[in-house]
Amino acid sequence: MSNMRGNKPATNVKKTARLITVTAAAMVAAFFAGCALMSNTPKGTITETGFGRLPDGTPVELYTLRNSHGMEATIMTYGGIVTTLKVPDKSGKFTDVVLGCDNLEAYLKGTPCFGALIGRYGNRIAKGKFSLDGVEYTLAKNNGENALHGGRKGFDKVMWTARPLPTANGPSLILTYVSRDGEEGYPGNLLVTAVYSITEDNALRVDFTATTDRKTVCNLTHHSYFNLAGSGDVLDHVVYINADKFTPVDSGLIPTGELRPVAGTPFDFLKPAAIGARIANTNDEQIVRGHGYDHNWVLNKKTNELSLAASVYEPTTGRTMEVWTTEPGMQFYIGNFLDGSITGKGGWVYHSRNGFCFEPQHYPDSPNHPEFPTAELKPGETYKNTIIYKFIVE
Repeated sequence: MSNMRGNKPATNVKKTARLITVTAAAMVAAFFAGCALMSNTPKGTITETGFGRLPDGTPVELYTLRNSHGMEATIMTYGGIVTTLKVPDKSGKFTDVVLGCDNLEAYLKGTPCFGALIGRYGNRIAKGKFSLDGVEYTLAKNNGENALHGGRKGFDKVMWTARPLPTANGPSLILTYVSRDGEEGYPGNLLVTAVYSITEDNALRVDFTATTDRKTVCNLTHHSYFNLAGSGDVLDHVVYINADKFTPVDSGLIPTGELRPVAGTPFDFLKPAAIGARIANTNDEQIVRGHGYDHNWVLNKKTNELSLAASVYEPTTGRTMEVWTTEPGMQFYIGNFLDGSITGKGGWVYHSRNGFCFEPQHYPDSPNHPEFPTAELKPGETYKNTIIYKFIVE
């Protein structure tokens, strides 16, 4: 655990832990009760298999959710990781379209968050510090001098409690985790629920909720690396992003605070363009700093409105993936830092731009930018965030 300055000693820790565990059980029970009416004629299937054990002996499970059309996702209880996502192409052939590993040992050795649930704060926080009500908190630094994706042991490296749920619109998996006060430097006991669903319209849906017993910051997202061709690089994938502005970054990839228009820059995807069309042989400062695209786009949408953020089309297979979100921003990252050091599924050695990420979220470093939409969460409030990756064949 990292140091925290100004953090008051915890009191009644055992009582708080019991209370938040009971609350977690109540929230899950309420979710099941709410879904009971639509579970009379469940569609699709849910299967469970073992995937090995952690070094301490904790068993890790895989749950495979499959809808009635054959689309399926396999999700691991460690990190809430989507290990496979199989979707059809224009000829009806199903292919796994996410990067990952063949075994648990490879995930434990370390990956760049392949397929994982991300928290307590997705993306970067500058110098691993932020303040709430005049109290400064120091976080675990794991990205140079910055904190990234929750710290050294973010939500991508913890065990989640899983409960499967068949529904009339496809199978779901409910994952819960309690992030304790002080974990990775963040204040407050945070109860998190993430519900994965494979819907009948061929979408992978993630619904997050979170509550806290102390004022904190919360920014959750999903981190699959997609490759709609199932192999090779993603430079020919054609992208649309519904955003007029993006947040430029400094040399440490921390937002400067500016909301810069995309017009006339390589960041303009309002008219669809191939990922690789404007990143080679460019002197654009932001492309140079990100080694390509590794930036947050300011989405054209209303607060908390579920709307289309982006789409990507792979011309060879005819696959299109739409991204829908309630979040104000979305990080678009094209695997610039994959360097051949990771051997993935079937012996595929992952190199730069073999996959891309669409990470709907609040803006990076929002706790240090009061002009950005707030990522603060207070006791009595419920954090909510929906992300949908919908697959269409053309």
